[in-house]
Amino acid sequence: MSLNALSTATAGLAATQAAINVVSQNVANAGTAGYVKRTLSTVSTGPNNSGVAAGQITRSFDAAALNQLRLETSGAAYTSTKGGITTQLDALYGTPGTAASLDGTLNTFTESLQELAASPTSAAARTTVLGNASALASQINSAAGTVQSLRSGIEAQLGSDTNAAGALLTSIANLNTKIQNTSDGASIADLQDQRDQAVTSLSSYMDVKTTPQRDGTISVITQSGVTLVDRGSAASLSFDGRGTLNATSTYATDPNQRSVGTITATLPGGGIIDLGAPNVLRSGSLAAEFELRDQTLPQAQRQLDDLAAGLATALTNKQVTATQGAGNSAAIDLTGLQAGNTLIIPANANSTGRNIILVASNDASPITASQTADANALVAKIRIPVDPNQVSAALNSLDSTLSASGIGAAITITSSAASPQVTGTASITVPTSADPASGYPQIALFVDGAGNSLYTGSLDGGSKLAGLAQRLTINKNISANTAFLTATSATDPTATGKRAQLLFSALTSTAMTFSSASGIGGVSAPYTATVAGFAQDIIATQGAASANANAIDATQQTALSTAQARFSSAAGVNIDQEMSNLIALQTAYGANARVLSAARDMLNQLLQI
Repeated sequence: MSLNALSTATAGLAATQAAINVVSQNVANAGTAGYVKRTLSTVSTGPNNSGVAAGQITRSFDAAALNQLRLETSGAAYTSTKGGITTQLDALYGTPGTAASLDGTLNTFTESLQELAASPTSAAARTTVLGNASALASQINSAAGTVQSLRSGIEAQLGSDTNAAGALLTSIANLNTKIQNTSDGASIADLQDQRDQAVTSLSSYMDVKTTPQRDGTISVITQSGVTLVDRGSAASLSFDGRGTLNATSTYATDPNQRSVGTITATLPGGGIIDLGAPNVLRSGSLAAEFELRDQTLPQAQRQLDDLAAGLATALTNKQVTATQGAGNSAAIDLTGLQAGNTLIIPANANSTGRNIILVASNDASPITASQTADANALVAKIRIPVDPNQVSAALNSLDSTLSASGIGAAITITSSAASPQVTGTASITVPTSADPASGYPQIALFVDGAGNSLYTGSLDGGSKLAGLAQRLTINKNISANTAFLTATSATDPTATGKRAQLLFSALTSTAMTFSSASGIGGVSAPYTATVAGFAQDIIATQGAASANANAIDATQQTALSTAQARFSSAAGVNIDQEMSNLIALQTAYGANARVLSAARDMLNQLLQI
C-alpha cells in the first residue's frame, strides 16, 4: 500500500469529520430563528484527485427569496400600520344609521327641529333642540380631538421607530466590520446570519435593498436611492418630535415653517437627507406613519372642520345668484359681504376653464387656492367694503375677458368674450354678530368657541377653518334664551315654527359647497351636498377607506407568509435531509478508517517479519 493512500485516507477523515461537524451544527440549530443552513465544500489537494481537504463553509439560501422576503416585510409593516389607524378612525364616527353615530346624532338634531316647528310654544321642545345641537357639537369636538390624539401618538411612534431603525443601521455596519476582519468560516456564517436578520428587521421600518461588496460587506440603500450603510459606516438618524400636535401642525420642507417632526439622516458621506420628505421612504412602518400623520389624518380633520363650518354657515349664510343682463353680463348684489364670504364664477362661465373665487377680506395679505374650497381655482381677495373697481381689477387679473362695473355693492360682471355666458354665485353671511336677533331669519346657532364668535370663513390673520371642529360650540346667547329659536322676527318674540323649519331645511335640503381638501368625492374639485348628506358621506368614506386598508393588509400578510415559507424552504434546516447527509458522511468516514486500519495491520505484519 502506497503512502499516498495513507495520506488520502487521513485527509478524507479530516474532511469528513469537518462535514459531520457542519451537519451537527445544522441539526442543533434547526429551530433557531434566523439560522441559515450551512454546507461544506471539499477541494482536491493532489494530482488526479489524490488528496482532499475541507473547503469553505457557505450558507445555503435563495438570494431572490431573501430579497422578496424583505420587500414583503416592508409592505406588510406599511399596510398593517395603515390598517390599524384607519380602523380606529372609522370607529370615531360609529356604525352608519345608528343613534350614536355621527349621522345618527345629526338626524336626531334635525328631527327635533321638525318637532319644534310643529310645537313652537313648547319650552321642552326648544330645550331638546338645544340639547341635541350641543350633543352634535360635542361629538364633532370629540372626534376631531381624537384625530389629533392619533396624530400625536404617531409623532411619538415615529421617534421610537427612528431610534430602533438607527440602532439596526449601526448594528449592520458593525457586523460588516467584523465580517471583514474575520477569517474563520463558521464565525463568518454566524455573523452573516446576524446581519441578514438585522437587515430584515430594518425592512419593517423602511424599504431597503442591499448591495454585496467584494470584501464580504454590504451596502444598505433605500428604494429611493439613499445609502444608509456603506461597509463599516452607517447613517445616523434623528427625529425632532414636536410632542402634542394640533389641527395647524403641518409638514413643510422649510424647517422654519414645519410644525411636526421629521427624520434627519446624516449619511456616511456627510450629506444630510430629510427622510420625512415625500417619496423618500416608500414602504415600511415609517412611510405609513408619515402618510397617516401628514395626509390621512389631516384629511379627516379637514372633513370634520368642513362639517363644522357647514353646520355654522348653513344657518347663517344666504346664496345670491347673479341674474343675466344685456349682452354677456350678469348682475349680482354683494351687499353685506363679510370677511371670508366668496363670489364664485364657475369654470363653465369664464374663459379660463377653472373656477374663479374672490374672497372678501379686511386685509391685503396673500391668498392661495388651498385656503379656499377649491385647490385648483384661480383666487384673489377683494377688500371690504366692496366696490366695482376693485372687483373689476381682481377679476381682470385672473381672466382678462372679465370686468365689473356698478354702484356700491351692486355689481355687474361683463365678459368681452361672446361665450361662455358669464354668471356667478355669492355666499353671504347675513348676521353681523352672534346676536340671535341679528340677520333674522338666519341665526348663528353654532359658533366658534373662541370668543363665542360668528363664523364667516374669514382668512384674515390666518384661516379660521383649521381646528373649527374642536372649537365648535352652541351660541351662548341662545343657550341663555331658547325663545330665539321660535321668534317671529328680530323684534317680535312671539313663537312660531318658521325659524325652526328654516333651520331644518338649511341642514337637510340646501346644497352647500365643501372643500376638495376633504377628499369626499375626490380631491380635484369641490363637493356639493347638504350638511346632513355630507355627514353621511364622511362616515361612508371612512368606512370604505378602513375596509380597503384592511383588505389590502390581509392580502399583504398572505404575501409575507408566502415569502417567509419560500425563504425557509431553501434556507431552513431539513432534519431528514441532514440525517441522510450524516449517514453518507458516516459511510465515507468508515471507508477512510478502514484504509487506515488496513495500513496499520500491514505495518504490524511487516514489523513481525
